[in-house]
Amino acid sequence: MNDIVPLLGIETEYGIIREDQEDSDPVEESMQLLARCEQKSVFRAWAYDRERTHVDMRGFQVTRLAQDEEEDEYCEEDRKRPYSYWEMKSDRVLTNGARFYNDHTHPEYATPECRTVFDLVTHDLAGEKIVGECVRLRNRELGGDVLQLFKNNTDYSGHSYGTHDNYLIPRTLPFEVWVRNLVPFLVTRQLYAGAGKVGAERKNENGFIGLQLAQRSDFIDSLLSIETMTQRPIINTRDEPHATQNYRRLHLILGDANMSPYATALKVGATRQVLAMIGAQKLGGPFELAEPVADVQRVSRDITGTTPLQLKSGKTVTPLEIQEWYLEQALKHSGLSGETEEWDWVTREWGRTLNDHRHHPEQLADRIDWAIKQSLFNDFIEAEGLGWDDPILQSLDLEYHNLNPERGL
Repeated sequence: MNDIVPLLGIETEYGIIREDQEDSDPVEESMQLLARCEQKSVFRAWAYDRERTHVDMRGFQVTRLAQDEEEDEYCEEDRKRPYSYWEMKSDRVLTNGARFYNDHTHPEYATPECRTVFDLVTHDLAGEKIVGECVRLRNRELGGDVLQLFKNNTDYSGHSYGTHDNYLIPRTLPFEVWVRNLVPFLVTRQLYAGAGKVGAERKNENGFIGLQLAQRSDFIDSLLSIETMTQRPIINTRDEPHATQNYRRLHLILGDANMSPYATALKVGATRQVLAMIGAQKLGGPFELAEPVADVQRVSRDITGTTPLQLKSGKTVTPLEIQEWYLEQALKHSGLSGETEEWDWVTREWGRTLNDHRHHPEQLADRIDWAIKQSLFNDFIEAEGLGWDDPILQSLDLEYHNLNPERGL
């Protein structure tokens, strides 16, 4: 592996519901869905004994996670079920290198580790096809399209589930170097990586009405944390490389599930370039945000990208200006990776998208999820005489992410 350009992968937790049942059981439905997976498995079970969920990248180990308590509650409930732990997990490691399993109350598809952005986008789309085929087979048994799966991050009932992008980075640099250089980028990459969200939920709603850039932003609570289900962080600190100890796995849980393959490519491609520059010690960012956690929501709730963000120096900077600075650095170091075709594509499309965002935001509606939603929903609002606070808009938001090709927008 080229240490400058990290391997990468995506884990996607899918929302699941049975529309013919008022209180469908997501654990049971996930198990039934996975049982329909006709892809051959390399292994029958995942090697859980090799997981290191309690080791923190900051150099310590925690004895207890908040999610452990939730796991205990799940286990207590699961003891009432007529299944073993392994049956409920329904783990499959597929012959394409992906992992498909039941994660708590969601079916989750994790791509294999990929060497290029384009390979990763292809594998992410393959995951959609495999999961969608399982839905089709399950619905054929049920006698109708009653099982629905959503590639999104919220059920509009206060629950959020994740889409995690992962990068294998060298352990040679102190962890704080990665954090210092990465945080401003992650806070603002919503400008093109956000999947769009109607309204707001959970904390700090402040009566927000309209379209946000991103779905996960309402659920980010901290700068750094080993937790993934409570106190969700901008940068997760779990030190679980799934590799030798020469590497860290950067496990980012703040991102959205993108329906647009272009948005997926730009999200992981730009992130990978920033990581490559950090790893090569080519970045010395001028941005130190005073309130990065609050800024995640600030950025999401201003689709213009011009909301002022306070720096610790007392100055202000806009999300667009931050992204333009990172792009400028990537253009300066275009030969860093040795993979010029991919690097050139990412910088070209990154620049085109930021330019459109600043000058012609309507042109983003052919490739960026939140902008596609904005265009579709504006047309619907105008035709039906509705407002952005009408509940039907959130229903349409969910349908945008429906894997069913007959229903998904």
